[in-house]
Amino acid sequence: MQSSFHTQRNQPDRFSRDDYILDMKQGDVTGDGIPDQVYLFGHKPDGPSGIFADRITLVIQDGYTQQRTVIPLQNNAGYNANLFLGGFDQNKTLDILVSIDTGGSGGYGIFYIYSFAHHALRMLFDSDSYNEQYTFRVQYGDFYKVFVSSSQLDLLFTIDISGKGAPYLSSYYNDDGKLKKPVQGEVLALTALNPIVTPENRVSYDLLALQRIIGTTNADTLGYVENQLTWNGNMFVSSRLTVAILGTTLISHF
Repeated sequence: MQSSFHTQRNQPDRFSRDDYILDMKQGDVTGDGIPDQVYLFGHKPDGPSGIFADRITLVIQDGYTQQRTVIPLQNNAGYNANLFLGGFDQNKTLDILVSIDTGGSGGYGIFYIYSFAHHALRMLFDSDSYNEQYTFRVQYGDFYKVFVSSSQLDLLFTIDISGKGAPYLSSYYNDDGKLKKPVQGEVLALTALNPIVTPENRVSYDLLALQRIIGTTNADTLGYVENQLTWNGNMFVSSRLTVAILGTTLISHF
């Protein structure tokens, strides 16, 4: 999840009157000790009060030279586009996290992390590559169990769905607790990517990647995959993966 590529520098302001600053942060992203300006620009087809933007573009303005570097985003449309500056790759220079909500019932997110140390642009993370790399299988089992597995990480999690209620369970199970037929769920694409500080890593931020686990419909949330990612000097790797389940009312079990 790291790549180098050409950028567009010293470009004139090519933004139309329907383009707006979606977010702006200040910090030293080049490593020269001088704060730089980092912007997200976007086109709002519905005007300044609109919440949707497309043609979202990352722009870095060097604090010393005032030179602008324009970085087009591969996935560049959505809601609530925002920036976070923080150190992720342990080089003591701030990196740039871009987050965009796609909207819709899936609740997916678009995420990019860039390093611009010494004016060399590198992509440290992108959500498309993450979604391709981390895949899961969700399989219903007998006696009200759902198994979430990762063959890549050699991990298996078991979710107890016995508290989902008779109408729900009777759709999939016979009275003896056996499945009527094979049933599969799904782990959806990345929905959130949160910078976190851990006791094991106080030098830079780790990432907490969240993915929703669903049953046979998008509205049936069974829990969340929580994947802690740590920079290993070359890329982000999974340092801890867990499954978080949703609670039921306490009185139903007593």
